Amino acid sequence: MLYKKLAKPILFRMDPEKAHHLTIDGLSAVTRFPGGAQLLKSMYGVQNSPLMNQRIWGLEFANPVGLAAGLDKNAKAVKGFSQLGFGFMEVGTITPKPQSGNELPRLFRLPEDRALINRMGFNNVGTDEMAHNLQKTGKREIPVAINIGKNKTTPNEQAEEDYRACIRELYTYGDFFVVNISSPNTPDLRNLQHGNDLKRLLDAVTAEMQLQQQKNGHAGKPVLVKIAPDLTDDELELTVHAIKDSGVSGIIATNTTLSRAGLVHANRSQAGGLSGSPLTARSTDVIRRVYQLTEGKLPIIGAGGIFTAKDAYDKIRAGASLVEVYTGLIYEGPGILTSINQGLQDLLKKDGYTHISQAIGADHN
Repeated sequence: MLYKKLAKPILFRMDPEKAHHLTIDGLSAVTRFPGGAQLLKSMYGVQNSPLMNQRIWGLEFANPVGLAAGLDKNAKAVKGFSQLGFGFMEVGTITPKPQSGNELPRLFRLPEDRALINRMGFNNVGTDEMAHNLQKTGKREIPVAINIGKNKTTPNEQAEEDYRACIRELYTYGDFFVVNISSPNTPDLRNLQHGNDLKRLLDAVTAEMQLQQQKNGHAGKPVLVKIAPDLTDDELELTVHAIKDSGVSGIIATNTTLSRAGLVHANRSQAGGLSGSPLTARSTDVIRRVYQLTEGKLPIIGAGGIFTAKDAYDKIRAGASLVEVYTGLIYEGPGILTSINQGLQDLLKKDGYTHISQAIGADHN
């Protein structure tokens, strides 16, 4: 309520990217004050429930609702986001070298469509500074995934070196890693979702993860691949089979879309990836198909257009073990986390389930 009545009207009068930076810097600053983290937790924290906790990939998730990549690109506000009720979060996308991204303006609101369009272009501070930021965060309360990509100037033939560099520099700081090959805002990046390019990349990523595992005397960390919602049925089948064969730990479905179907706001003509409500149904369909193709054996994180508990529940029943919000958080504020978590518990009880794991993929049974 505080967000919708006070913060949102101010933020939505600002340029979207300036509002974005103000939010990240503000969350970061609050937790540096004595008692700041506790204040955030008391205002927005989500009550833990035995219905909702899961252990996946050896990691503990107090609830299934995470923060998607793209909001905290440089891991500046991990401590702040950790207090808001997320079950986990992604930071990034990060690239080995810092890069400024695409020209401004590059982030656009479409309020009538409850959507955003971005063409940020992996603007980030690079692995060295992200490592410093994560080191400063100290002990973490929720699992943190590091979303990794390639620099714009790196040709696809050498892309695996960038992904390996990200893992090498950040291995000790991430609880799990996400290979981003599906952003529409880096030229030719989505081509890495196909054929030999995908196989070569995932072979390199898994080899580097094993190398770092041995070097650090670690039991191993999960790696997931984030896919686009715009793949054809044939492309999706080939991509999922390649991911399955690579031995990675899971799939995130989906990234933003290039589709503009049904949009009414004037910003629909802007180039970039579309997120929010227009993506809700398509991302759920992709999750359903991925679950079928993997026979439910590869955990899925569902992302795309989650605004309500029903949106999240539909994705869970379609096959997602966890879900992520981004645009919903921008429009609804941090109260969305309590709303989704409480609503999910009501929906589970209504369907006679005693734990969230029983609902995963229930539509297929």
